[in-house]
Amino acid sequence: MTVRIEKTEAVWTVIHSRPESRNAIDAETAEALTEAFLDFDRDPEASVAVLWGEGGAFSAGWDLEDAASMVHQPRPLEELEYPLHENAVLPRGPLVPTRLELDKPVIAAIAGPAVAGGFELALWCDLRIMEESAYFGVYSRRFGVPLIDGGTVRLPRLVGTGRAVDIILTGRKVPAPEAYLIGACEQVVPDGSSRVAAELLADQIARFPQAATRADRRSVHKQQGLSVRDAMRIEWHNGLPALVDEGLDRRRPIRSRRRPARALATDPGPGTPPQARALPPRCDRASSRRRASPPRRPRRSTPRSAPARAPSSLAS
Repeated sequence: MTVRIEKTEAVWTVIHSRPESRNAIDAETAEALTEAFLDFDRDPEASVAVLWGEGGAFSAGWDLEDAASMVHQPRPLEELEYPLHENAVLPRGPLVPTRLELDKPVIAAIAGPAVAGGFELALWCDLRIMEESAYFGVYSRRFGVPLIDGGTVRLPRLVGTGRAVDIILTGRKVPAPEAYLIGACEQVVPDGSSRVAAELLADQIARFPQAATRADRRSVHKQQGLSVRDAMRIEWHNGLPALVDEGLDRRRPIRSRRRPARALATDPGPGTPPQARALPPRCDRASSRRRASPPRRPRRSTPRSAPARAPSSLAS
């Protein structure tokens, strides 16, 4: 089984497990990932998902052996062609479920490579947490494979057109510290701790009232490319039902009754490696340290002596 799901209350962790191929994606894996996220979106008890690649790699992209099987096909991937009609049903993405428009957030926990189609899969997620040695890259550049899973769409929206064009055309490696600085990821954590950090963040988000949380997420995604007036109109009509259902309903508890995230941080559960800990959402650790206050000047133990009086000859 290349994809499995582990559930902890309202948090689902979708695990991609093909470590022998660095979690490269073939047709079977793409179908399994798509079904897993559709099940997550349909489950009323699920709130946030974490996507994690087992074995130290997020995903190395398209499985080249699977790609080689399409060489003699006149129209490869024909069944996955993007429909021209606006209201047509979208098939899954060529490699991964990047065409799904979920109503709930997904957090990518990234270790090792997230390159080519794996990069596009990470960009599809709402948030990205990278380990210190993890990296992005359009490594498909060297094989003549274009980005057809949303890479040319989502990357410019995250980092800007100039940086996106540089990363896409050169196919160079983008290490985690650079990805953080340009806005391609939201946290950088120690190696071996991306899954725990992502699950902690997912639990924090899942503790909030979900109607308002999902409404705000939808508003963020729907405002792309709109004028301020049109975007605010969508924000109003999108958020109003959640306001009536949750914000103005005094019968609902003010605070969630889910266990606090602090408890998870101190007790992440059995089987968690000791190095798996989440850092503050900053790449530069020095910024999260408490600044030391300057030392105080010690008080004098004896009073100052009175100044000597001037000689009488000078006074006259």
